[in-house]
Formats: sequence, structure tokens, C-alpha cells
Amino acid sequence: MTPVKPSLELLRSLSDEHVLRALMDAGRLTRAELAALAGISKPTVSESMRRLTASGLVVDTGERTTGRGRIGTYYGLSPSAGTALAIDIAPSGVVAERLDAHGTVLARAARPVERPASAEGVAAALVAVARELTGGASGLPGGGGPVRVAAVSAADPVDRGTGRLVHLPDAPFLVGDLDPVQLLAPYVTGPVTVDNDVNWAARAEHAGDDFVYVYLGEGLGCAVVSAGEVLRGHAGFAGEIAHLITTGPGGRAMPFTDVFAALRLRRPDSTAIHVPSLLAAAPGVLPVIGTAVAGVLAAAVALADPALVVLGGPWGSHPPVLQAVRTAFAGLPRHVPVRAAARTDHPSLAGARTHALHALRAAIVTAASS
Repeated sequence: MTPVKPSLELLRSLSDEHVLRALMDAGRLTRAELAALAGISKPTVSESMRRLTASGLVVDTGERTTGRGRIGTYYGLSPSAGTALAIDIAPSGVVAERLDAHGTVLARAARPVERPASAEGVAAALVAVARELTGGASGLPGGGGPVRVAAVSAADPVDRGTGRLVHLPDAPFLVGDLDPVQLLAPYVTGPVTVDNDVNWAARAEHAGDDFVYVYLGEGLGCAVVSAGEVLRGHAGFAGEIAHLITTGPGGRAMPFTDVFAALRLRRPDSTAIHVPSLLAAAPGVLPVIGTAVAGVLAAAVALADPALVVLGGPWGSHPPVLQAVRTAFAGLPRHVPVRAAARTDHPSLAGARTHALHALRAAIVTAASS
């Protein structure tokens, strides 16, 4: 059978992609440097540069090489190639970043959220940060080109199919019915990806291909990473551990979230855990908490068979809590190593930012062939 030769259009598209990705990684390159990095001939690079310059995705930076020999021209991505938004919706407020295809954060905006949160209040904060970072609309972004993609982290369950936030029983951050995809549509020209904060934090952790990430803060969450992918479940609610049955005070079986009610460690008139009270709790309370968390981990190990458990969140990685969990977990029939999260500085936003960067780069490559 005679192999099918790739079309000229496909070869041009692949050459353009190699050139674009090299510029995304390096920032600026000469044609000779591009040929060496991309592994394609100088004439092919020249043709690709001609096409990409005509499309407005690549520009002559105005910089020239110095020293002996022929002077080279440096090329880079055009400032109008496009940008992305990474957004974090949390009980403390909404934080958003605008970044370019090199991963540089160009601008940052934040708005507080009143407690208890309302869908209207969170929607207003989300729109406010989007408007501030884009200049009002995706077609008029105030420099940096169109906002091609966005990644949104939300401290609430997220419907996998629609990206809408979903109200589940005893979720502490009760935003209610909120549709970030629709709210951001006037400001983003391409796809908006929404997921819950624990899944994004797990993606930022880089703890291997098979691990469980458990978030312990005002809310309780879990992400299962299998073969390097976060398992979201049919509707997107995988990892909602609040109602898993575990061991509470006095050895009683109860839902995980009820343990903290029994210990009087919740915020008044809320299902949210009062983190300062938990961290200041008497030493005798820690073994109870450790046992309760260990019961949840046992269920995760039985179902997901991870190589590792990572504890994150404001009190999950607190050394005394971590030690109490390890001690209780080690006494169970099946256990795996448990360590504190390595990423503690806005891990959910970091995960969303990484996704936004990859999606932006893919969108720019697609724009080159359209």
C-alpha cells in the first residue's frame, strides 16, 4: 500500500505551529535560531514567518543581533496575538489574572465577596474583574489582543456539562445558581473552562500520576488523579466527600461534615468549618479529627487505589493535624504515604493559570491555520 503524502497545507500548518511554539517558549528568536530549535530548514522558516507576519501573529521586534557576521532580526509574538484569563472564585472574593502566551501575568484584579455569598454578589464581582482586565469587551481589551480563553476555579461544585455552579447540601460557600460561562461570554472570544477549586489545586500539585488530593479548609473536598488526569465523574461531582460516613467523636459513625458540628468547630449559622478554632483546639481534639480524616482516606484508597495522599488547605497541611492523620491512617488495614501539599500559595488559581496558558497557546496555533 502506497503511503499517503501529507498535503502542502498540512506541512505549512505544522511548520507554523513549530515556529509559534518556539516563540512562545523563547520570547524572541532569529530565523536561524528558529530553524535550529524547530528542526526545519531556513527557507521553510522564512515562508512560515511570512505567513505568520501577514496574519498579525508574529512581528519584527525591532531588535537586531550584534557582533561579527550577518546581522539577524529578532521576531516575537505580536502583542495582539491574544491573552487569557485565569479566575478564582472563593469565599474571600474573586481574583482574576490576565496572561500572555509566554505565561507572563499582565494584570491582576480582585473584588471582595460579602458573606453569606449570593449569586448576585458573586456575579457582580466576576463581571467587575473581567471588565477591569479587558477594558470592557473582548474586542476592545485595551492592549494584548483578544482574550481568547478563560479558566475559572470555583469553591463550589461545578456541573461538568454546563460549567454552572451547583448547590449541594451543606456546601459552605452557597453561591447558588451561577453561570460563569455566560457571564464571561462578552469578554472572552473562545472557550471558558470552569471546574471546582480542589480539582484545579490537584492539577497544580504535580504529585505523580496516581494520587488523591484532599482539601481541608472551611469546606471539605477531594480530587482523584488517575493516570495523570483528574477524574470528574459523570456530572462533575467526583470528590464531594462531605457526606462520606466516617468515625466521629465517641467512635460514632457519622457524615464527615457532621464531625465538625459535633466538635463545635463550625462558623455560627453555617456549615463552614471555623478554621481558627480548629487550629486552636485542645490537643485532645486532634486525635478525633485525625481519625475522622483517616476514615475518609480509607474510602479513597479502597476506591481509587492511589500511590499517595496529599493534604492541602488551611488546616489540612497544619503539622499537628497532619501528624494526627498519619497516626490514625497508619493503623488502618490499607494505607499509603500521606504528605502535605507542596503548593500552598493560591493553588487553585495556579492550576487554572496553567490550563489557561495551554489553552491560549492552542488557540493561537489554531488561529494561524484559520
